[in-house]
Amino acid sequence: MKIQKEQITDFNKNGLQNHSENFDFLAHKLNKQGYDVSDIVSKLADFQVAIPSWALGAGGTRFGRFSFYGEPSDLEQKLDDIGVLHSLTQTAGAVSLHIPWDIPSDYKAIKEKADALHIKFDAVNSNTFQDQQNAKESYKFGSLSNTSKAIRDQAIQHNLDVIKIGDKLGSKALTVWLADGSSFPGQNNFQTAFQNTQDSLIDIYKGLPDDWKLLVEYKPYEPNFYSTVIQDWGASLMLANGCGDKAYTLVDLGHHLPNSNIEQIVAILQLKGKLGGFHFNDSKYGDDDLTVGSIKPYALFLIFNELVYGIENNPQNPDLAWMIDASHNIKDPLEDLIQSLEAIQEAYAKALLVDQDLLKAAQNDNDVVKCQEILQNAYRTDVRPLIEKARLDAGGVISPINAYRVLDVRGQLIKERGKHTVATGL
Repeated sequence: MKIQKEQITDFNKNGLQNHSENFDFLAHKLNKQGYDVSDIVSKLADFQVAIPSWALGAGGTRFGRFSFYGEPSDLEQKLDDIGVLHSLTQTAGAVSLHIPWDIPSDYKAIKEKADALHIKFDAVNSNTFQDQQNAKESYKFGSLSNTSKAIRDQAIQHNLDVIKIGDKLGSKALTVWLADGSSFPGQNNFQTAFQNTQDSLIDIYKGLPDDWKLLVEYKPYEPNFYSTVIQDWGASLMLANGCGDKAYTLVDLGHHLPNSNIEQIVAILQLKGKLGGFHFNDSKYGDDDLTVGSIKPYALFLIFNELVYGIENNPQNPDLAWMIDASHNIKDPLEDLIQSLEAIQEAYAKALLVDQDLLKAAQNDNDVVKCQEILQNAYRTDVRPLIEKARLDAGGVISPINAYRVLDVRGQLIKERGKHTVATGL
């Protein structure tokens, strides 16, 4: 399915007057306060978030998986779905492939299809948390950290193969997330596991093209519940530093213990020039993989406040790889991704309204009340007209969720693909 420009134009007609009134009111107010509204809208329009190739089908748990039907059964159909998202939102202009779930069968055709949909290939993701078909060795007791050199070598080679796949498509980064760890005390020697991981990552790093990055992800628990080899941002940072200047830490919102101060982590990594990427989701208890901004929208705003500050003040930090990393059972996955994209844009827009000079002055004066007021005044602003304007200017729709439903996208996908197709992934 492909959404035509005429469909977008027709859908927008009914909402244009209401949008214009809301935007003009907000723009007038913000301009009087000294904000450059055109610059904010431009930044929102430029901000693109990668869609992971595995998130376009129904998510799942250990207990079951409930499809919304019409799932994409191959990479071509997944790109079609991202094309729908991008047509509506104009913020989903990239895909992040997970290998071996989504290896292209025809690289030339896949690149041409992505180009036609205005989709770029972002970071590629390796998978050593599952045993792959016909693999000689098993990752049951770890991959890059394993006590067996043969298993480590197999995992290293997989990552090198993923780099080659990404290089053919124009990707510029490899994301490594390890499930390696232990579920019982005494199962692993912590130092040996960490050193094996460091040595393995160095071997992978040697295979990076000159213009690539290695992104090292971390997670405190799951699927191992006593220890994880790369358990926090400190471990990730040490491993990245042990590899070289092209290796960075990747922050996933769900990969923290409850109530962790993620915005502080983000700030310090940017200061040190070592924040390489960001995975968006939300959670109540742990790695819940819920829709971005659905549980802790203020925390998301505070994180974006640090990201905006770092982008402006930390030239030592590279451009970041942005990706949504959420998956669950009870929402249409495309509607869920639309809601996540909207929440990301909203948090970003509000962070752009924080007067950093005024905040710095209040911080220097130790005026705690004023600091809070500055942040909360920005957070309480209804920035949706700014986001709508950015979408309209780029050729998207005023209300993506409403358009998705009015155009009956899921119904059209079911007609094209049938009910019982299943997307690759978890």
